[in-house]
Order: sequence, then structure tokens, then C-alpha cells
Amino acid sequence: MEIATLTRRRPAQDVARPPHAARRLRLGLPGLALILLALATLAGFVIYPTYPNYDSYYSLLWGRELLHGTAPSFDAYRSPTEHPLAIAFGAVLSLLGDPADRIMVGATLASFVALAAGVYRLARVAFTPVVGLVAAALVCTRFDFPFLAARGYIDVPYLALVVWAAVLEAERPRRGWPVFALLVCGGLMRPEAWLIAGVYFLWVAWPASWATRVRYAALTALAPVIWVLVDFAVTGHPFFSLQHTSGLAEELGRTKGLAQVPGATVQFLKNLDKAPVFYAGILGFLGAAWAAPRRLAMPAALLATGVGTFFLVGIAGLSVIDRYLLVPSLMVMVFAAVAIAGWSMLERGRLRTAWMVGAVLLVGYGVAFTATHVNLQVFRNQLTFRGDAHASLQKVLAEPAVTRARRLCGGPLSTPNHKLIPDSRWVLKAGAGDVVARADPAQARRIGRGVALYVTDRTALLSQALADPTDDPLDSVPLPGFHRIAVSAYYGIYASC
Repeated sequence: MEIATLTRRRPAQDVARPPHAARRLRLGLPGLALILLALATLAGFVIYPTYPNYDSYYSLLWGRELLHGTAPSFDAYRSPTEHPLAIAFGAVLSLLGDPADRIMVGATLASFVALAAGVYRLARVAFTPVVGLVAAALVCTRFDFPFLAARGYIDVPYLALVVWAAVLEAERPRRGWPVFALLVCGGLMRPEAWLIAGVYFLWVAWPASWATRVRYAALTALAPVIWVLVDFAVTGHPFFSLQHTSGLAEELGRTKGLAQVPGATVQFLKNLDKAPVFYAGILGFLGAAWAAPRRLAMPAALLATGVGTFFLVGIAGLSVIDRYLLVPSLMVMVFAAVAIAGWSMLERGRLRTAWMVGAVLLVGYGVAFTATHVNLQVFRNQLTFRGDAHASLQKVLAEPAVTRARRLCGGPLSTPNHKLIPDSRWVLKAGAGDVVARADPAQARRIGRGVALYVTDRTALLSQALADPTDDPLDSVPLPGFHRIAVSAYYGIYASC
């Protein structure tokens, strides 16, 4: 029987292939693909000069505040959750001056290349090299992931750390401290890694000695303890991040009841993976569970842990957004790759041929879906907008009239809401109280004089001034007594002294 030999020996085509040909497939093709991906990523970095997102800019600002000997402004109006490792990285980059924001994006893009390589390696170890190549290709063609990297999202390096931790464990079960080291770094970037580290501790501690268990327990607790200590040192509240995040989620309407979480899980996975990959992932999981159940242990564990974490996030009242399902979405891609290339696990025969025919039909469905649902011009427009808008902001804030008005009028620079605060602060090298939001009730008295930034471009208006349901259109209307002193392609500056 074909399935009986599945986990005991290589497929027939691998056995028959000469050793040098096997090495070429294992080393040559994946290596070439990695080089091409790195070159394409570098080209994208140069052609589309994007800048960090809201959260990442705050990591740079907080890192710069640390270097200046001041406490990071964690409690700024609608500031994001702090991430200790990102702040440390932001502090290092801040030493480089103005180019630090672009370097942060470059580092995130490099993390994306590492992520694709990690997904390949994980799928290869769990299944076959062909499955690994297909899984990596799926990651690269789910445009949400490279787009996150192009905006400097912390999620991408976090995913790379988690995936490579899984690779190390899959290659050598109960490997121990190298896996914990990666999870500790991941846990200083996103708290979801705490649960992954806890599950891993239960796995490795069971057969270990008590001395080893104590060491592993210390490693498991290291990331959350550091996070709590940072919160306490800066704010005086050890659980500031948890309280701040839940409060902001409720304010922005991102919370969901427990009954809504299952539906949101399915919908978010479909959005991240796209429908053909999501359904292929289900088929691939079932196929792997039937054909080679022992091989799916690591991807299945990450999938279950990631979905479980998402449920806990919903129960805790934190923001329920699709980015919290990025780890499960990667595992869905791995299982989708099994559906497409799982035939490579089988010996030659009718079952393998039938699987290959089904895979061709599945790929055809995916191609047809992509051709009718995906518009690449939308992604190009978004990337172009990110670079052009930032250049426009730099230009208008650098106008001599703006510099003079900021010096003479005495008030802060106000923006419509919180969206443009970190970008403006970074460009102006300004402190937390120097750039404020007109949407912030606490700033009502201060915004009556000073300099006011307004968004004038339609695309920028929808993404930066009217992006949230709570945004008030009146905050984008010039205040009485203010007159225009500078304009650029996307923004206008008004002043009142």
C-alpha cells in the first residue's frame, strides 16, 4: 500500500534521482529562489521608498527619548502598545539620525526574506522540499505580508523569529535554549509569543531534570517579566500595556464579544490567505492527517496555539484585528502547500497521479480567483502613496514660513487626529507636547494658537484624517483665525499667533 511506506522512506522519484540531482534540488533551486527574492526585495526598497507605520515610528520616537535621557511617552494620546525590543532597536537606529526610519523599513524587509526562508525550511522539514518551495511562494504572493514589511510593521520580524524557532525544534525535538532564545526575542515584540513559549515549556520540561526545568521556566518568564519591568519603570504601573491596549481597543471600536471571535477568525484568515489558499489549507490539513499524521505536528501546534491566542485576546477585551492571526495564517499556507505538492510524499502510483491532477485543478482555481479579485495596481498605488505622502510632509514642515511660525506663535503643531503625530514628531525632532491632535479633548485650549497641519489630498484624507469611525470631519476644517502659510502636494499648514 502506498501510504504504508509514506513515513519510512523517500518517494520513488527521490530514490531514483542521482545524488547530484537531489543536491541540486535541495540546495540549488531553493538557494536561487532565496537570492531572487532578496534581489526583488532590495529593488522594491529602492523603487518604492516607503516609511514606518504608526507603531514603528513610535518605537523610533521612544528610542530617541531614551537616548535623550527622558522617559518614553507611553501615555501619549492614542499611542500604540510599547514593545521593548522594538524600542531598543529604535534607540540604536536613532543614533543614525534622519535615515533611521528608512533603515527600519529595510530591516523589516530583510526580516520578510528570512520569514519566507523559514517557512520553506519548516515545510521542508515537516513534509518535502517541494512543499517547502510552494509554501514560501504562497507567503510571497499573499501581498498583505510584503506590504506589512514595506511599512515597517513589527509583525514581520516577530513572525520570522517564531517560524525559525519552530524550524529549530522540528529539526531536533526538545532542542531547548536556542528555541527559547528566539521565543524570548519574539516575546519582547509581541505578547502572543508568551503563550507559545509556555506551551513549549510544557513540552520540553516533561522529561527534563528539575534543574533544567528551572532554567527553562526562567527563560519562559523572561519576556513578560522584562515587559512588566519596562512598564513599571516608565509609568509606575506594571500592567500599563495591558490596560492601555484594552482601553484603546474599546475607544476605537476594535473589541468583539466571545461569540463573534469564531466568525472573525474564519473571516480574518480568509482575508490574509485569500479564499483559495484557505480552502486548500483545509484540504491539505486533512490530507496530511490521513497520509502522514506525524509530519503535521509542528505546523498543527503553531496553528492551534495561534488560534487559541486570538481567542484569549478577544476574551481579554483587546483589539481583535487580523494581524493577531498572522502565525495561524502562515500555517494555513503550509497546509495549502501540502494540498498542492503533497503528492511529492508518495511513491509513484495512481494515488500520486490523482493527487497531482487535483493539485493542478486547485492551482487553476487559485489563478482564476487571483485574476478576477486582485488588482496589482492597488498595491503599487498604495506603495507610491506612502512614499509620496511622507516626502510631501517633510517638504511642507521644512518650509521657512512654518519654522518661523512655530518659533513666533508659541503653540504646538496640531494635526487632525493621532495618525500624523509620530511622523510629524520624527520629521521635526519634536517632543510629545510639541505635536498634538485636534481630536484630543485635553488639547482644546492649546490648539487655539500655533501651527496647524491639514490634509488636502483625497487619498491622504481618507487614510490619515478620516480613517476611523471616531474621526470628526470638523478637525480637518481650518480653525477660525488661522491663515495658510505653506502647502505641498498632500498637506497645508495654517498658523495663528
